[in-house]
Amino acid sequence: MPAFHPGPESLPEEIAVFPLTGALLLPQGRLPLNIFEPRYLAMVQDSLGRGRFFGMIQPDPSAPGVTPPGLYGTGCLGRVSSFSETEDGRLLITLTGLLRFQVRQELPLHPGGYRRVRADYRPWLADLETGGAEPLLDRAALMSALHPYFRARRIEANWEAIEKLPDPMLVTTLAMVCPFDPREKQALLEAPTPEDRARTLVTLLQMDALGGPDASPSGRPS
Repeated sequence: MPAFHPGPESLPEEIAVFPLTGALLLPQGRLPLNIFEPRYLAMVQDSLGRGRFFGMIQPDPSAPGVTPPGLYGTGCLGRVSSFSETEDGRLLITLTGLLRFQVRQELPLHPGGYRRVRADYRPWLADLETGGAEPLLDRAALMSALHPYFRARRIEANWEAIEKLPDPMLVTTLAMVCPFDPREKQALLEAPTPEDRARTLVTLLQMDALGGPDASPSGRPS
């Protein structure tokens, strides 16, 4: 069991969110973040005194021209598991994923300038379960798709380390670090079960391996 394992009753109903296109946080995944904008420095500093929680979520591209941009309906709650401050005032943090949430309502901007939502965790409480059976993964199919995908994207990989990863962490790590399209990232996030996410990951690798070294998606937080 992870060192920090919250129960449903301890989850915050109102959370700050960090909207970032192409960034994916999954339950039990670890996402490094370089925080430098004043509003997000304020958000992280506030979170450190309030359980260290905030959510990662992607802006929804289906509503262009809206200010601030709309948000997808599903994000992932994370907890700051490590942080350090640089001499120039940035915060280098690691955010560890806990469970997904549905956006019930967006709240007014915090005085610090960051966005907040009222979160509903009920559809995703199974994300808190640990120690269960590993997801059903056709590892041979995944690896046969991963090699050409990395070649097409000119990604250097430590294959020995990849081979040693347990199936759940392999799926989570690849889903988070591979430069998929933001909509594909969202599909991985919203996959109902670990088995569904593993199958979606293999499908995306097989499809994208033919696409060549496209530029990875990027975006500024909103």
